[in-house]
Amino acid sequence: MNTRRKFIEKLGKGAAFSSLALAIPFDATSQWRSEKNEEIKNFRIGIIGAENSHTAGFGKLFNIEKAFPGMEVKYVWGETRAFAEKAMQEGRIPNLVDEPNDMLGKIDGLIIDHRHGKFHLEPAIPFIEAGVPTFIDKPFCYRAKEGKAFLKRAKALGTPVTSFSSIAHSYETVDIIDQLKTMGDINQVVRYGPIDLQSKYGGIFFYGAHTVQPLLYMFGNTVAKVRVQKNGENSGASLVFKNGMMASLVFTTKNYEWQTYVETEKGIEELKSGNEAKIPGKNYVDMVNMFKTGVEPRSHESIIHCVAVLEALEKSVVSEQWENVLTFDEI
Repeated sequence: MNTRRKFIEKLGKGAAFSSLALAIPFDATSQWRSEKNEEIKNFRIGIIGAENSHTAGFGKLFNIEKAFPGMEVKYVWGETRAFAEKAMQEGRIPNLVDEPNDMLGKIDGLIIDHRHGKFHLEPAIPFIEAGVPTFIDKPFCYRAKEGKAFLKRAKALGTPVTSFSSIAHSYETVDIIDQLKTMGDINQVVRYGPIDLQSKYGGIFFYGAHTVQPLLYMFGNTVAKVRVQKNGENSGASLVFKNGMMASLVFTTKNYEWQTYVETEKGIEELKSGNEAKIPGKNYVDMVNMFKTGVEPRSHESIIHCVAVLEALEKSVVSEQWENVLTFDEI
């Protein structure tokens, strides 16, 4: 793959003016509408990345469970052939491609799903240039500046793109947000979640979105500064929002679950949904809706703010000092 510098240069020069982009007249709905403005019956999805179990999960959702009739994962590219073949078998994905670009012209929607966010954006460029709606799994990317440039290009092209944590983008989180409306002022938040600062998949970026992004959904994209504290294997962080609210993060190492507590006038309360889980989840429903309609379920500013928070946390892991979170305009 190209270096990140070449990646930014490619976006800055406007890769849409490649022969590929010039050869394909773009219509924001052409990927999923027929000439009679009717939805095509077979919506073909391709996935880039197969190291995650998510890829087989997408295959099961679309191909086996038929959660969204008429939509099927048809192609997969894996970091290794073994990864791709395993996903194909478990998710009944019929086609393996040798190169991601082999899917161009054959799919109507794209999913990018690597373990490390630094690999997410570059392979998506030819597809957003071709007008293919794209979902990028968490984390959206590894550097906020690159992510902003990518989204700016996608917006200019009219190609819908989104990304989110499945834990944040859920009916359960929506229910919690409704509960918060009746709780009054909240000054202190404590959230537990698994994070390995030494993970080879990007340290705090790996799983960090699952811990941070729900808080942004609940309390707004207004984190001003962050600080990580380390004590041997135990670690945590503090987030300070612009309104003065502080969120304390506890990075768990023995439990794979997420919990959130807030201080209110009534005392310490756990934030959790009382609703039964809906299947398929909101993350899948909104991804599919974007594929079909082109309506993005999140603002680009929201996507980039989460990356900026994670990037500031990463800096604080090294400095062990407060690090400011860049605003969208500053990035």
